[in-house]
Parts: sequence; structure tokens; C-alpha cells
Amino acid sequence: MKKILFLIPVALLAVAFATKRPAASTAVEINFFKGTWSEAVAKAKNENRPIFLDIYATWCGPCKLLKKQTFVDKEVVKFYNANFINVSLDGETGDGEVLAQKYQIPGYPTLIILDNKENPLYATAGFMHPKDFIKFGKEGLKKNKN
Repeated sequence: MKKILFLIPVALLAVAFATKRPAASTAVEINFFKGTWSEAVAKAKNENRPIFLDIYATWCGPCKLLKKQTFVDKEVVKFYNANFINVSLDGETGDGEVLAQKYQIPGYPTLIILDNKENPLYATAGFMHPKDFIKFGKEGLKKNKN
């Protein structure tokens, strides 16, 4: 009986170590800042990084497609997480509504690259495929260097 009681925890440990676990540091989507707009701007200033702003609407089909296809693409995730403070806001509520008015967005989704002083550098509206979205981000970075 003692042998069985000893073997049960050993067997459970063996199963636990044999189970394959995903890498903890691999992001599966763009890391969007959680907090207020002013906190995101402060973080961008502190880290001397530009801001990528996604202004969406909850009812917007192209917005949902961006989140489902583009914002989860491996290369997009790697590029945007490395280069920007990423912010995604509903353009019809709170900070998102204020920014939609401030930047006079033409429709949803509107994607804006801003410097860390909140000056828009590059913008577009509508759905973008991952490769085009990376090109968009690179253009924004070029304008941030000027």
C-alpha cells in the first residue's frame, strides 16, 4: 500500500513534466495598452516610442476582421509590439470618442501612427492585410524619424 501511495504522486509529476507547454513569451496578438489615453501617451514619452492608434466601432465589420486576421498575424505582432505603444479604442465612447473628434476620423477603423507628443504622422482608414499593415507601420516610423 505504501508503494502505491508513493507511486501515484510520482506518476502525476511525470505526466505534468511530459505535457508540452507553449512558450510563455510568445505574443499571439498585438499588445494593446490597457489604461487611459493620457497614460499611454506618458508611456510613449517615457519609452521614446511612437503610438499606433486603432479607432474602431463595436458594430464595424472591417474592424472585427482586423482583430481576427491582421492583429494576430505573427509578423504583425512582432513588428508592432517591438516598435509602438499600441492603443485600441472604441470611437464611440470615452477617450476613443474624444480622439475620433480630435483627429476627425473619416470612418471605422481608422489607423493612426502618432509621435509621442500626439501629433499624427500617418493615417489610413479601413481593413488592411498583414503585409500592407506592416508597410503602413514602417511608413509611420520613417515619418517619426524626420
